[in-house]
Amino acid sequence: MLKNSKVAKSISNVSWSKLIELLTYKAKWYGRDLVKIDIFFASSQLCNNCGYKNERVKDLKIRKWECSKCKSVWDRDINASLNILNEGLKIKTSAT
Repeated sequence: MLKNSKVAKSISNVSWSKLIELLTYKAKWYGRDLVKIDIFFASSQLCNNCGYKNERVKDLKIRKWECSKCKSVWDRDINASLNILNEGLKIKTSAT
């Protein structure tokens, strides 16, 4: 169904909204907070160590990269997950 360009966007949107709905329900059920990160947050481009933004990492073929500022070596996904965690904690802290 997603290959049909006329309906793919609406199907994708429904799936994501359903996932958010389920996550919100489960978070509330367990007394947790669901923190949403901005869709344009550059999680994989930012060095988790020093904050340097590496624009080259937009290319999905780059799986590992070295920060030219602090020389930390990052796996793209691990770095992104750490940045998302830190951004979520920052948003939650500023909201309270």
